[in-house]
Amino acid sequence: MLNNTIPVFYAGDDHFIKYAVVSIYSLIQNASPERRYHLHFLHTGVSEERKQEVLALQREYFEISFDDVTEYLQTISDKLPIRDYYSKTTYYRLFIAEMFPEYSKAIYLDADTIVQGDISKLYDVDIQNAYVGACHEQVMIQEDVFGTYVERVIGISRYNFFNAGMLLINCEQFRVSFVLDKFIDYLHYYDFVVTQDEDYLNLICKDHVYWLDQRWNTEMFGEIPYPIEQANILHYIMTSKPWHYADCRNGSIFWDYARHTNVYDAIQQELNSYTDQERQRDLISGQKLMELAQSEIDRPDNFLNRINRDKRAKDRVAILHKIEEYEKHGKFDQDVEDDPPSRVLQPDEIEYIEKSVFQKLKTRVAFRIARKFVNKLLDDKKLIIKEIRGMENFRNLKNGAVITCNHFNAFDSFAIQLAYDGAKQPDRQFYRVIREGNYTSFPGFYGFLMRHCNTLPLSSNAATMKKFIAAVNKLLQDGHFVLFYPEQSMWWNYRKPKPLKKGAFTFAAKNNVPVLPCFITMKDSNIMGEDGFFVQEYTIHIEQPIYPNENLPYAQKVKDMMDQNYDLWKQIYEEEYQIPLSYTTACS
Repeated sequence: MLNNTIPVFYAGDDHFIKYAVVSIYSLIQNASPERRYHLHFLHTGVSEERKQEVLALQREYFEISFDDVTEYLQTISDKLPIRDYYSKTTYYRLFIAEMFPEYSKAIYLDADTIVQGDISKLYDVDIQNAYVGACHEQVMIQEDVFGTYVERVIGISRYNFFNAGMLLINCEQFRVSFVLDKFIDYLHYYDFVVTQDEDYLNLICKDHVYWLDQRWNTEMFGEIPYPIEQANILHYIMTSKPWHYADCRNGSIFWDYARHTNVYDAIQQELNSYTDQERQRDLISGQKLMELAQSEIDRPDNFLNRINRDKRAKDRVAILHKIEEYEKHGKFDQDVEDDPPSRVLQPDEIEYIEKSVFQKLKTRVAFRIARKFVNKLLDDKKLIIKEIRGMENFRNLKNGAVITCNHFNAFDSFAIQLAYDGAKQPDRQFYRVIREGNYTSFPGFYGFLMRHCNTLPLSSNAATMKKFIAAVNKLLQDGHFVLFYPEQSMWWNYRKPKPLKKGAFTFAAKNNVPVLPCFITMKDSNIMGEDGFFVQEYTIHIEQPIYPNENLPYAQKVKDMMDQNYDLWKQIYEEEYQIPLSYTTACS
């Protein structure tokens, strides 16, 4: 039955096929014989002799076929900017989903791998709606020039760049998300020359990667933080080839499998005949690749610079540069966008709680308009809430709470409002703290919402602030919820948690109410916004409440809650993005 068959793909030519034989042999030796497998070898011309070397590995439960991609390439040749460029076998992995519509999922492996684990366990990983399951590329993490390259040329964190030599491909997502079409579009737009197809794949799959345990792609590069016996797949990347270097790292594992194959003598002969001149060429090749990466970084018209120039709104790009500069100088509590000119909110201009009948009517109207506005944002995919996690933590609150959230978008308070609505707390209301200028000086429609949707504006006037403090205290004591942004600044689409200010936590400590920490993570959707940036998909993480520690003095109580909040945000950030939290400044 097709549904019970695990498809595994290799790609290569006559030269590389002998290494694939060893990889395939290791795969068969360690795969569960209770499953069925179909190995596809993608090529544009392999000799009959080489085919027989591979076909000799067939088993009752392991079918092997050779699939010539020449005809398929001809069907899309009019879309390809430089036809000869696609004779590179590594590009064939991009064609799997379209060429084999019968598969919903498939495994791709480079020929320079050894499979020590049961490949069926990799196939059975549920990667949900991700485009690929993959492992972090260690070269980008451990070699600074390559890490800088992917960040400054492709626009991807060095910690979120995957190695494409082992992929668990979600073929359905590849098809419905038009991954091949995007690849072809990018080919016309920019020629990536460092890791080539791997660069394109990472660009297209950004934020749509399911991060697999690193043991599924253990590269023979840099530090390996576990015993080599635990590696499910060994990957002899770059010039670390056992058939070229007798002292290749963990090369003995390769040879343990190779000696049981019909290509052993040929590979052994290649090792024996590999010259010092060729090894010197490898060394020079590695140095040139680093130089190439640096030249791409230095190019004024590299990919990221070109995207910024051609497709992205200049004001958004300027804001990103400003964020980078502010982070570098530790200005975490300063806004990066220019607010409208502000005037001081006077105490006689506002009643925070005791509103008149007319003001209450305006609030009802404002909420009705706001809900229609938010529904339209959701319908138009300008606001995308992918998931709300931990709703029970909100729903189970039995008293008032200070809600904290990271601040990265003018609409992020709507996201928390939706969480409040979902928590079904009808007897308690939801308020949000806003800046003074947003209340006094914001024009038009947004200004109306700012002034009438249960907002609590700060003020630079001391008397107004007394009213603000009294109002927040009463709301919390009466069991309501008050949303604070303890970072005290909004940085557009900034994913890291910023250092926190203590204000929100003083209110929680003083009123003996918990802090409900919310942190919103985001990833690129498939929808391009009018500003040339992808609309973000938000996941709202609602963590367990943090209660004041009654055994601590007041000041320490405040700091304890603030530290716990930050630690939770940091943990969510590192788990969701698979990136260690660090700033470009020593400020913390």
